[in-house]
Amino acid sequence: MTDSVLRINITDDEFAKFSDLIYKLAGINLSDGKKALVVSRLSKRLREYETESFSDYYKIVKNDKSGKEIQVLIDLLTTNETYFFRENKHFDFLKNIAKEAYKPSVQFRVWSAASSSGEEAYSIAMEMYETLGKGNWEVYGTDINQTVINSALDGVYSLERCRYIPKEYLEKYCLKGVRSHAGSVMVKKILKQRVLFERKNLLEDLPNVGFFDAIFLRNIMIYFDMDTKIKLVDRLTDRLKLGGYFFVGHSESLGSISKRLTLIQPSIYQLQRK
Repeated sequence: MTDSVLRINITDDEFAKFSDLIYKLAGINLSDGKKALVVSRLSKRLREYETESFSDYYKIVKNDKSGKEIQVLIDLLTTNETYFFRENKHFDFLKNIAKEAYKPSVQFRVWSAASSSGEEAYSIAMEMYETLGKGNWEVYGTDINQTVINSALDGVYSLERCRYIPKEYLEKYCLKGVRSHAGSVMVKKILKQRVLFERKNLLEDLPNVGFFDAIFLRNIMIYFDMDTKIKLVDRLTDRLKLGGYFFVGHSESLGSISKRLTLIQPSIYQLQRK
């Protein structure tokens, strides 16, 4: 097959089929402005299957009984861009509530609900170590994208992604790569042992995740329509302990999405005790 597939156009009908499918699978809304992204991300699969039609690839996805190609599709079409200590004020707030709420007899749990490749979850874990030491705490990271979950488990990042890690944290919790690994950083084992990563679709039932003192769902709701946002936030709020905190991105608001959560300060909400 030639590289001409890279220049193939996707028809309106083909784009509508993939848009409908990713909405049903992940709740993600693909606007018409995302056509170029879909072509770019999926062209590699057309090459892999030696087909020159997006319609043919759609049939391959729909007919794959193993579900493996559906996961590939999800991984390709879910955008995941993050870095350590993004929106740093949230981590300062988290440290304060951890100090106040922590009881050794009850595990303090924080959920990075759309954890991507792990930077947010590991940032939380660093702050938990600084605040609670080797106490009874856990960080839980989930994402619908299996590829980024695998990256999170590896815990290896470019120095560019680590530019906002405080110097003392970098020395304490990370190892700098040398020789062929120069320019990269690996999270130390002591941190990895405190973070549990799993693939989860937040739009599906979540019976086995437990309850949390704090949930981070940041910079992800822009991909969802209002109905999906309401269902998603309500489902996650069900997993928040009374008095627990819900963090969203600084450009996001839950004002018209949830009546159960009370705004404490911009982008930070609380499930009030009754």
